[in-house]
Amino acid sequence: MSPLSRQPCEACQRESPTVTEAEIRLFKPEVPEWQIVERDGIMQLERVFTFPDFRQALAFTNRVGEIAEAAGHHPALLTEWGRVTVNWWTHKIKGLHRNDFILAARTDEVAK
Repeated sequence: MSPLSRQPCEACQRESPTVTEAEIRLFKPEVPEWQIVERDGIMQLERVFTFPDFRQALAFTNRVGEIAEAAGHHPALLTEWGRVTVNWWTHKIKGLHRNDFILAARTDEVAK
C-alpha cells in the first residue's frame, strides 16, 4: 500500500513537525512529477498542469478547490490560459507536512 493512499490527517497545528528528509525520500516517489521548491524560505510542492484551453484549466482549478475545501487544507492555485500551477505547503508550520504529499497525490488523481 502506498504511504500516501490515505486521507489527510487532522489539521496541522503550529507545533506539528515538518516532514523529515527520510519522509521526503519515502513520499516523493509517490508524486514524481511534483517539484520541491523553496519560496521565502518555505519548502513547497509545485506542479504545473497543462490543458488545451482556459475552460479546462478553470474546471481543473475548481476540482482541486473542492478537494482542498473538503480537507480543510488549501494550496496556492495560479490559473492561466492552458495551465494551472499548484503549490501545496502547510502555512501554520511554514513548510511541508505529510498532508501536502497526500493532497498532491489526490491532485494528480483529479488531473486524470
